[in-house]
Amino acid sequence: MEINDHIPGKWRFRFVYGVALLLFLVAGGRLFYLTVVDKAFLQNQGEMRAVRTESIPATRGMILDRRGEPLAVSTPTWTIVASPKDLWALEEDDSVDVAPEDEIKRLAEAMGVGRSWLQERFEKNRNRSFMYLRRQISPSEAETIMAANVKGVTKTKEYKRFYPAAEVASHVVGFTNIDDKGQEGIELAYDKALEGQPGQRRYLKDLTGNIIHGVGVDKAEHPGDNIELSIDLRLQYLAYRELKAAVTEHRATSASAVILDVKTGEILAMVNQPSYNPNDRSKLEYEELRNRAVIDLFEPGSTMKPFTVSAALMSGQYNTETTIDTSPGFLRFGRFTIRDATNYGVIDFEKLLIKSSNVGASKIALSLPQDAVWNMDYELGIGTPVGIGFPGEASGNLPSHPKWHPSEIATLSYGYGLSVSTLQLAQAYMTLGNHGYRVPVSIFKQDVPTQGKQVIPRQVAKDVVKMMESVVQKGSGKAAQIPGYRVAGKTGTVHKVGSKGYEYDQYIALFAGVAPASDPRLAMVVMVNNPKGQEYYGGEVAAPVFSRVMEGALTTLNVYPDLPEGLREVRLEPKKTPYQVVKGP
Repeated sequence: MEINDHIPGKWRFRFVYGVALLLFLVAGGRLFYLTVVDKAFLQNQGEMRAVRTESIPATRGMILDRRGEPLAVSTPTWTIVASPKDLWALEEDDSVDVAPEDEIKRLAEAMGVGRSWLQERFEKNRNRSFMYLRRQISPSEAETIMAANVKGVTKTKEYKRFYPAAEVASHVVGFTNIDDKGQEGIELAYDKALEGQPGQRRYLKDLTGNIIHGVGVDKAEHPGDNIELSIDLRLQYLAYRELKAAVTEHRATSASAVILDVKTGEILAMVNQPSYNPNDRSKLEYEELRNRAVIDLFEPGSTMKPFTVSAALMSGQYNTETTIDTSPGFLRFGRFTIRDATNYGVIDFEKLLIKSSNVGASKIALSLPQDAVWNMDYELGIGTPVGIGFPGEASGNLPSHPKWHPSEIATLSYGYGLSVSTLQLAQAYMTLGNHGYRVPVSIFKQDVPTQGKQVIPRQVAKDVVKMMESVVQKGSGKAAQIPGYRVAGKTGTVHKVGSKGYEYDQYIALFAGVAPASDPRLAMVVMVNNPKGQEYYGGEVAAPVFSRVMEGALTTLNVYPDLPEGLREVRLEPKKTPYQVVKGP
């Protein structure tokens, strides 16, 4: 009995011993496999607990004007982040004698914020390992906060966009959000080109989360591309200043102005009112964001009459000496009547533009094939987007009818029944100033002349520009005159369209023109919306702005004044003086 009683005990001992030996062999084998055969696994696991990967921010590309002046640059800043999860872990860590509440109190003092507000944020994000505390602050502010030495609080580098021209170029350049993504203007339209490619680097952290040293860079960052615009900041400042002064003086609702290089199609200035400061958007209103020169549409009125005259001369039915009888000073189409200010009687094309005769323009258009004026406007880019790539760019409206009613042809001839943007109208006048040769409009600097298309015969364009000179010398555009330069242009005063039709006490004042008239270099359009002062005509409100801005632009660009009529320029070799004046055609 005694021997038999010991047998089960021995069996149990051997069983337990065997199981323990088996477990030891399995554990040993696994350890051997991980440390010898698959040692990378343990290394990766160790790195996961000690090595962290951090994104290296890339600098966003600069936006420059045509002379290399910065319009948008990125400046380095610091962002303070926290790990609420690490901070609250102090409650369960017996090795430290620090309470999370004490850390939060010290952090609140360093940040200059209320303790209760900050503690509520930490409690709300208790289980998160990442939370922004302050973004894009100065190095001194960052050092003050980091000096508090709060567990789980670190700083990272970010870049903040700065706009040196502020509100002067805001509608062209636009702005980015806090994450450096384009929101308006060039910043939005060319966001992909401007944004850089961030890099990655690894660094080693100790048990308390502090960085010991960097391990290495896995991927280098690449800065974004710089973009060089066609804008000349000198002209941009000049146009902005004068447009803002006009809006203030005439108590206008809004305004826009565009300057184009006649030969290259480059936009040298594009300004709007109201504007905004992209460096301080704390009180930004939506209406201030509108790039009105590209987005807002209006009926161009009498500024389209030079193109009606162009269509007539191109038809072969008319020449510069042809006269039109505008008597008795009005035209009736059923219940619809077109009127002139007075009965001008028999007038030629030049006087038609000087007096801005609606009846004369209508009679010309009605005598042409029904789509002649429409084709002229279409070839000049009316009704189609200019194509500079801006967000929300308007195409305008150039109505087309299978069969035209006479009143529709008539109103189209003097700029009603269609709509354009300031930029579209500037493009049309640019073509006229370029001797009828239309080149693409560009917001980027053009190093090589762009191929275009002859849409108005050269001589016709020169004849029409000559007629527009008389508008400035003798007609409603006298306020657009510039000492030493000959100016060609056309005024326009348009009734605004309201909810119930035309508002006869609200106007749009326009002036469009080119200079110097003998060989145009610049085209400019000024649009002032709803001037509420005593003056509201285009010749009173918009033409003076044109004169001041164009004079400054021509002198800034060193454009020679026009030679007197009957004289021509002859270059000397070697060139000792700018030109020699001789008589002759």
